[in-house]
Amino acid sequence: MPFMGGMEAHCHQLVTALAARGHAVTLFASGDSDPALPLHPIVEQHYEAVLPWAQWHGTPALTAFQNAAFGRAWEAIAGGGFDIVHNNSMHPTLHALAKQDRVAMVTSLHVPPFAGLANAIADHRAAWLRQTATSRAHLATWWHTPPGAASVVHNGIDTDRWRFRAQGNGRAIWAGRITPNKGTAVALEAARRAGIALDVAGPIDCMDYFTERVAPLLDDLRVYHGHLGGAALVEAIGAASVLLSTPMWDEPFGLIAAEALACGVPVAALDRGAMREVVGDCGALASDAATLADAIAAARLISRGACRARVTRLFSVPAMIDGYERAYAAAIAGARASSCASTTAVLA
Repeated sequence: MPFMGGMEAHCHQLVTALAARGHAVTLFASGDSDPALPLHPIVEQHYEAVLPWAQWHGTPALTAFQNAAFGRAWEAIAGGGFDIVHNNSMHPTLHALAKQDRVAMVTSLHVPPFAGLANAIADHRAAWLRQTATSRAHLATWWHTPPGAASVVHNGIDTDRWRFRAQGNGRAIWAGRITPNKGTAVALEAARRAGIALDVAGPIDCMDYFTERVAPLLDDLRVYHGHLGGAALVEAIGAASVLLSTPMWDEPFGLIAAEALACGVPVAALDRGAMREVVGDCGALASDAATLADAIAAARLISRGACRARVTRLFSVPAMIDGYERAYAAAIAGARASSCASTTAVLA
């Protein structure tokens, strides 16, 4: 995977949840992954540590590194007797190999379509190859009319980690990478218009954007707290009265919004991508900074208990695993197997 973050966290959660449900799982990933996982290393270190994506993307060296790593993974998978492969990677070659070797495989799509992966899926259709998207909006970016092999499986939120808080602190929060496509400045402008204090948390991915667009909007009420992670981020989001989500592109899901809802925090968001689908009636949507200010006031009237209930019903980890198990069963049936998966390979 090219970036460290949500996709990797999803894979970790997937492996853990499948094992907890009784599946025998093998994770094919880099050797520096979490040693607590049932790991089969395919390289010693992840490629970001060896050939960083920003410098090596599209080069023969990185392509060769990835091809060799996934080649080793597939060699082990082909001889491993697995019932199902859950492909959590974006490597196109795996689709040709799974079709050729008649291996049941479910591919989780986490990103918008790009030529290499989209062409591989289109060119290697088979009854035992299935795909999942993270939302209906995301699915529609891949196919105008989705094929029968594609389905929606929403991302799952760890509701034990993102615990419910019955009351907020009167402040808004924005969290994410500080970069133009995340719209940090829009959130700050909306908070200023709404007259609400705003806590901003996240790594600065684009220093020019931070310096020119974000920093001038910070003041005594609108404060940047740096990059919060782990328990500190959970605490900060759970304590807020409203989350501002300001995607400037059509995000496939919007994980931070679902995580906030799990804590009982309603969401005021720009209406892009899957945000309407994730937020539902537990938030208010807007088109720009001015209307987002009005959405902040509307969102704060929403029951925190209703926010938590929405995530428990639609976006919990058990709900996600239920969806994947249905996809596994369909892929296995397509390969003329007779039962649901008992052993699973996960490709990261």
